[in-house]
Formats: sequence, C-alpha cells, structure tokens
Amino acid sequence: MPEDREFPIIRFVDHVLEYAVKQGASDVHFETFASSVLIRLRVDGVLIELPAPVRNLGDAIISRVKTLACLNLSEKRLPQDGHIERTCLGRSVDFRVSTLPTQYGESVVLRVLDHDSWHFDLDKMGIDPDILVQLRQILHSGSGIVLTTGPTGSGKTTTLYSALNEINDEETKIVTVEDPVEYETEGMVQVNVRDDVGLTFESVLRAFLRHDPDKILVGELRDALTARIAIQAALTGHLVLGTLHTNDAPSAITRLIDMDLDPYLIADTVKGVLAQRLLRKVCQNCKEEVPITPSEEKVVGPYGIEKVFRGKGCEQCSNTGCKGRFGIFEWLLIDFEVRSGIRQHLALDKFHELTVKNGLVPLKEIAMRALQEGTITVNEFQKI
Repeated sequence: MPEDREFPIIRFVDHVLEYAVKQGASDVHFETFASSVLIRLRVDGVLIELPAPVRNLGDAIISRVKTLACLNLSEKRLPQDGHIERTCLGRSVDFRVSTLPTQYGESVVLRVLDHDSWHFDLDKMGIDPDILVQLRQILHSGSGIVLTTGPTGSGKTTTLYSALNEINDEETKIVTVEDPVEYETEGMVQVNVRDDVGLTFESVLRAFLRHDPDKILVGELRDALTARIAIQAALTGHLVLGTLHTNDAPSAITRLIDMDLDPYLIADTVKGVLAQRLLRKVCQNCKEEVPITPSEEKVVGPYGIEKVFRGKGCEQCSNTGCKGRFGIFEWLLIDFEVRSGIRQHLALDKFHELTVKNGLVPLKEIAMRALQEGTITVNEFQKI
C-alpha cells in the first residue's frame, strides 16, 4: 500500500474505533459490498450507519483491522478470530475481532469491551429488591444451578458476572468456561472453548470437577451432555451458573426436559431462573406525548393504555428518539410448588400458569408498566 494512502487509513480506522467507544457502541461492523463499504455501530441494540469511504479503500480498511488483531492478512477464504487491545479516549478497551469471507470480500465485526463501562454490581442492574434477596440467598447457599435466559445481547453474561463478583473472594475458587471469555476478571480461572482442538464445554467441565472449584460459570448449556455435567456438579456440592436461550423463565425448565434430562434431577438442582431483556429508553430530552396510531391501538388497547410517548429526535440521542437501555427481569424461584410441577412434567402452558400463580411476574407485564410510565415506546414493547 502506498505510504500516502496508508496513514489516512490508519487514522480513519482509529477514528472509527474511538467514535465507537465515545458513543457507547457494543459492536462495530465493517462490511464490503459490490460497489460500497458499509460501516455501522450497534448502539443501544440498534445499528447506526456512519459515513462510508469509497469502495476501493474497503480492502485496505479491512487489512488494517486484521493487522491490529494480528490476523493472517493473506487468509481471506476462512473466518478468523482475534482481538485488539488499545487505549481509546484515555481508557483501556478490548475489541474482539471476527472476520467472515463474503462474495465481495470480507466482513469484519468488532465486539467492544470497554473496561471502564463494566459495572458488575447486582444493585445497579435494576433487578427488583425482592428478587435480589432470593438470588443472593442462592449465591451464598453453596450448591445448585442458577440460570439466566434470553436472546443474544440481553445482558445474560453481565448478570452472571455481577453475581460472581459478589462471591469472588480469597476463600472461593471460581472457574468459568465460555465461548469466548467475555470479561477477564482477576481471581477467576477462565477458559476459552476451542472446539477445533477438542477443548469443548464438555471436556472443560469434566476437568473443572478435578480442580476443586466452589463456583462454576458455564457460558451456555448448549447440549444435553453439558447440562448433565452441570447437574452432576450441582449434585456434588458446587454452585453452577449458566445461560440458556429461551423466551422466558418457565421455558428454561421445559428446554432442559426436552434435552432428555430427568425432571426429578432438574427439580433437585435448579434453584432459580432469571429471564431478562434490555429495552431502549425514550430520550428524556426530546420526549413528547404522541397520538396512538391505529396499529398501536391494536397492541395497547387491550391493556387500557390511553397515551404513549416517543422521542422526536435531538442531538443528545443522535436523532434516534431513544437514549440508553435498562433491564427488565422475570424471576422463577424453584420452591416446593414449582419443584412439584417439574417432577410432574407439566406442559409448558400449565407450568407457566403454576409459576404465575406462585408469584412470577411475566416480562410482558413488567414491560407494560414501563410503557404506561412513558419509559419505552410501543415498538419496544412489541419486542417482548
């Protein structure tokens, strides 16, 4: 690459990364197409497009990112993974880099891990105080399984690390297995899964049980074998924290049963399930009451909603009408009644009725309260 082109590209990539950190982006996307290069940031869960360079600079930009991540520049046929460590705006930031070959070149996504934005504190996550009391009792009880569930990007791992942070001390050995490790944390033994060399969730979990752990974090209970080992660990006196991809808390139990796990083992080991979502907040600077549209009336009419709010767009919210996100949480405590329902292998609808009768507050109901208060839009409510 000629020197007069190289330095502008270096400065351009540096500017994009710094701007991403400044905007609080979770991901940076560099995408190449036939006649254009697309650069987008994911801010508050939504992609925002940035002014793009000319197409003939696309390959040079991708190469610069791969150089920073110490990836093989000549390999463009296979995906690659790497990371970048740098200082942006005076603070330490890690970028987890993933490349993907496409028909027009390579697509690169960087996950932004801003150390200064990590706040592993259960008290600051917006979890209901009554739920926190029950969750903390389980965390300090010594054994069992605690699950967080929700779609990708709903903050499950952050919740689990916040929980581990409360019990991370010199008297407690904590081990984690993840794909990949999201947050490097002092005092925890952390392992990255590498399926290509046989370092799987299953093999690492089996090895963990020979390393005298007290608490175990499993990035994802992705199959029956991993789930069985997690149950075995719980039965032998360990506290296991893990994630599942289900829509709500009761569905996590039925998902485990669908993995051909014995209901009585699930009932005896799972202590609680926390389902969660991250919702975008209406910008408080440009928030205004707006008429309910006919399509919105169909959604909110049955709930008796008479007014809704939106942000009209301003400089503070980058003209999106929303600024920031907050979590909503659905907590399923596995008490005597719920445990009996699991052992009976109730159908999901019957099991859900049992959990609500037993005190579970569904995510939809929590989101409805936020809509009534004008914290979220109807569109955001519909995502639940």
